[in-house]
Amino acid sequence: MFNTIYILWLRQVKRYMRSKARLIGSLGQPVLFLVALGYGFGPMYARAGEGDYLQFLAPGIILMSILFTGMFNGIEIIWDKQFGFLKETLAAPVSRFSIVLGRTLGGASVALMQGLIVMGIAMIVGFRPDSFILIIPAILIMFLVALIFTALGTAIASTLEDMHGFQLIMNFLIMPTFFLSGAIFPLEGLPGAISVITKINPLSYGVDGLRQTLTGLGIHSYDLNLLILLFTLIIFLSIGSYLFSRIEV
Repeated sequence: MFNTIYILWLRQVKRYMRSKARLIGSLGQPVLFLVALGYGFGPMYARAGEGDYLQFLAPGIILMSILFTGMFNGIEIIWDKQFGFLKETLAAPVSRFSIVLGRTLGGASVALMQGLIVMGIAMIVGFRPDSFILIIPAILIMFLVALIFTALGTAIASTLEDMHGFQLIMNFLIMPTFFLSGAIFPLEGLPGAISVITKINPLSYGVDGLRQTLTGLGIHSYDLNLLILLFTLIIFLSIGSYLFSRIEV
């Protein structure tokens, strides 16, 4: 089991390291948001008496990069379906849960690396955590978010055969998940229906946990955010494992 998990994890990471175009391309949107929103809305945010908008924005943009990378990792399952690698993997005498776990850990590791790169860029453009030692607990939040959305991407990809259909579904899910997570605006005082959506959005607790850890600006405690993320991970990983187990060889 552990050999299978390690091999699949290593395969995912190697794919990422070999694809320099993918790495560079995936940094474009986070950098644009950091610069355009951070400096564009910064003066208005400061005039409203809320402080430095970049300090508020950066944790959300870091998790945005993790969200996109983790969710779109599911495309590789559809790719492997079409080109036969998945059939060979499923025919191997190993449990499908170990395959899902290896793929999820590999995709989450890639998403975490992406998030750490964006964190470095955020610091270059002006973001400063309260203490650099806080990056250690922040990485735990980032990795949990990466695991959650990689597992979700795996679950969705397990039910599809078409890459175009996967991309449409991802775009339908990703943008609302991001914009209704508190990544770019505070969640206090929202209308009732939107407020409910933000409360059931797992990314909301990731953003709040990361912001609370790095800047002290969060709504909930670190422990509460961590507990909700762990619970969500168990649910999504279970769903992903079940749907993946139903794939026909």
